[in-house]
Amino acid sequence: MPEISRFSGIVIAMYHNDHAPPHFHAYHASDEAKFHIRTGECLWGALPPAARRLVLKWADLHRDELLANWRLAELEQPLNRIDPLE
Repeated sequence: MPEISRFSGIVIAMYHNDHAPPHFHAYHASDEAKFHIRTGECLWGALPPAARRLVLKWADLHRDELLANWRLAELEQPLNRIDPLE
């Protein structure tokens, strides 16, 4: 899994050659969800409410870095790590 961040038991990943719209995957225990980078909308799956709030807070803080990683993923370039939520 191309992990780009990890915090509070949540793993954030992004995959090369993934389909539009720009999104990232969040994993927490056995739960998984896919979130739109620009809007924060959950596109697929579900996370527990507390984990979802943390993911959305983190994404809001790192939106530009997520979009930059999306562009790198489209070009099949190595992705950058993004700081965890503190």
